[in-house]
Amino acid sequence: MNIVRKSFPVGPLQCNCTVIGDTEAGIGYVFDPGGDATRIMATVESLGLRIIGIIHTHAHLDHILAAGEIHKQTGAPIWLHRSDRFLWDTLEQQCGMWGIPYAPVPEPAHWIEHEQDLECGGNCIHTPGHTPGSVSFYFEDSSLLIAGDTLFMGSVGRTDFPGGDAGLLKKSIQQRIYCLDESAAVVPGHGPETSIGQEMRFNSFVRADSRDF
Repeated sequence: MNIVRKSFPVGPLQCNCTVIGDTEAGIGYVFDPGGDATRIMATVESLGLRIIGIIHTHAHLDHILAAGEIHKQTGAPIWLHRSDRFLWDTLEQQCGMWGIPYAPVPEPAHWIEHEQDLECGGNCIHTPGHTPGSVSFYFEDSSLLIAGDTLFMGSVGRTDFPGGDAGLLKKSIQQRIYCLDESAAVVPGHGPETSIGQEMRFNSFVRADSRDF
């Protein structure tokens, strides 16, 4: 495999979208298309990929706004963890609360499972806490973690939205993320990239030496 990856902020809330794929096979995925469909598709085309999945790390509107247009242009199915279905069903209301126009999206066609493998070498990790269905994706050979809103540089995802659970979020990070390669880069849902090792040592919300399990 020859893995390529580009991550960049999109949409009104500057969600980090990632396009990743295998140029040898010519296939790839779009993670968290939170807006700017034209830019996302230009990136897909520049990498020479055929998108086979539009993957959402969770079902908050800022990670989904361009999903309908990306689906229209690629025909790729929508992926989501089933535990976030209740949030998916409120996308129009979420947009209304933030004053953002709602663009209809198709129903999820693929329910993501914990430890599910992707065709370009990634593996799904269920990391609930920010939402019940939050998932991260670890690409071991590329030393990369797409963390969604579970883990940020120096911070963690909010848990005061419906379905949030601070204790579960901490457990997800300590038991399912901090056990990965410390050198792996982390693409968070928003803001700059970091590394697992940096967050283990310096994240003031969840540090590796504060384990209580």
